[in-house]
Amino acid sequence: MKILVINCGSSSIKYKLYEMDDRTVLAAGGIEKIGLEGSFLKTKIQGETKIIESPCPTHTEGIRLMFDTLLHPEYGAIKSLDEISAAGHRIVAGGRFTESRIVTPEMLDEWRQYMELAPLHSPAHLKGYEAVREMLPALPQVFVFDTAFHQTMPAKAYMYAVPYKYYEECNIRRWGAHGTSHRFVTARVGEFLGVDPAEKRIITCHIGNGASISAVKFGQCVDTSMGLTPLEGLMMGTRSGDVDPSAVLSIMKKEGFTPDEMSDLLNKESGVKGISGVSSDIREVEAAIKEGNEHARLALEMYAYRIKKYIGAYAAAMGGVDIVVFTAGVGEHQWDIRKASTEGLEFLGIEMDAEKNRKNFGEEEIISTEGSRVKVVVVPTDEELLIASDTLALVTK
Repeated sequence: MKILVINCGSSSIKYKLYEMDDRTVLAAGGIEKIGLEGSFLKTKIQGETKIIESPCPTHTEGIRLMFDTLLHPEYGAIKSLDEISAAGHRIVAGGRFTESRIVTPEMLDEWRQYMELAPLHSPAHLKGYEAVREMLPALPQVFVFDTAFHQTMPAKAYMYAVPYKYYEECNIRRWGAHGTSHRFVTARVGEFLGVDPAEKRIITCHIGNGASISAVKFGQCVDTSMGLTPLEGLMMGTRSGDVDPSAVLSIMKKEGFTPDEMSDLLNKESGVKGISGVSSDIREVEAAIKEGNEHARLALEMYAYRIKKYIGAYAAAMGGVDIVVFTAGVGEHQWDIRKASTEGLEFLGIEMDAEKNRKNFGEEEIISTEGSRVKVVVVPTDEELLIASDTLALVTK
């Protein structure tokens, strides 16, 4: 059975087509600059990257270009759209939805009340769904919510200490993000280690340009670092992470910023990029450090320190920790960030194997010592596969 996974951004569409009988990827690609000049689709064909330029004024044209590419006689993956059994969509903000759902008019009506929680992402998700429905009206479609995994958090973890009416009237609370990734690596690390996550206390570290950490106690998320939006928590590539609200007000007054301008500063110009003055790319920041850039050095020290603080906090929240997982771009590939963010945590039972850690570049592996009470593991994430798996399970019930 073939399942199409779609991830729509405000000006982009990423997709993968899976053959779920053996979990192979039949095709994958991305469409960039939707609604802008120079829009194009990039895909890999027999190991080679191919760029297909085509006007895409809206997501509808982008979805049509995706389907045309999948059907292309030379480099397509299927001969007919009828071969696709269902489409699964990554949805950033799902509000109170606790699990993936087949899209129905009633479900859409319920979901619309949470669209404002991700104002850049949610309209694009809806456009992607509608574009697929326009072309394939009978195709089952599934929404897989990034926030669903975090809905097991207790109120003491998800509530903010602002007047309660804002929770009731405006949905102001911690919703989290990256839940699909946290759920995938929680299950996968259990398989890899031969243990049941329902019997373990696991800290999952999704560390990339966007970064979050979750505390998963006995199979359920009990806390996560991102909040109402993905801005809260860890210091990230361009996001500030945790910051005193008074600092925000002070900057707004000094610069005369509007709320939207301040949001842009915190989301797009802060974090590693803002402190280093170099880039949001860790590799470029490390190169600057080698050239003696002290701001770049400070940026990475702050970045790793925040990760360490959250690991310690979540170990305390769960009464201990059995497994720490590193995943996503930085977590999987930057040995030095893993090293810096776990140094000094021996009192928690974390003892890193320096050689294994240094050599690991995205391989599924235990990187703690044999004697370490806490297992530290690198687990490559695969959110798209989980979306495909959820979609398959729902449409074959």
